[in-house]
Amino acid sequence: MSSQGWISTLLLLTLLGLAAISDLRRHRIPNLLILLGLTLGLAGQFFASGLAGLGQGMLAGLIAFGLFLLLYLTGGMAAGDVKLMAMVGAFLTPQQALLATAASLIAGGLCGLTLLLWHGQLRQTLVRYGAMFRAHSYLPPASSEVAGQPFPYAVAILLGTTASLSSQLNF
Repeated sequence: MSSQGWISTLLLLTLLGLAAISDLRRHRIPNLLILLGLTLGLAGQFFASGLAGLGQGMLAGLIAFGLFLLLYLTGGMAAGDVKLMAMVGAFLTPQQALLATAASLIAGGLCGLTLLLWHGQLRQTLVRYGAMFRAHSYLPPASSEVAGQPFPYAVAILLGTTASLSSQLNF
């Protein structure tokens, strides 16, 4: 990886780290952080490859945004997470954005499963999901369930993006 690629990756992971800390502390991702990241990501793409790079970054951002937007529209994702994923895409190629998005979704599932196991609520959650399938309707979790609490998805985006870029980082 070139020194420019290292700088871009380090910048992206730093911004994601800041977003994850904010999400853990306040359950919010500042729009200013996302706007800064979008600007830096697209500027880096333009600096590296001109208009073609800018177009790639914009397309990658739209791909990541669009895939997470579908989850937002179904109530499975918060708006800040959707915007954060668009920021991630701005630093990447469209192929990398697809991989980072998929890895972030997998990381989110694993984080959720870990929380359920940690709190001893896996069985309770599976029973509720079984009842939902039988009733063909959504049964919201009780306020005492971990599934009913805010989920800092920026952590999963950080983990998934890091995992998806790890082969390029030569660790």
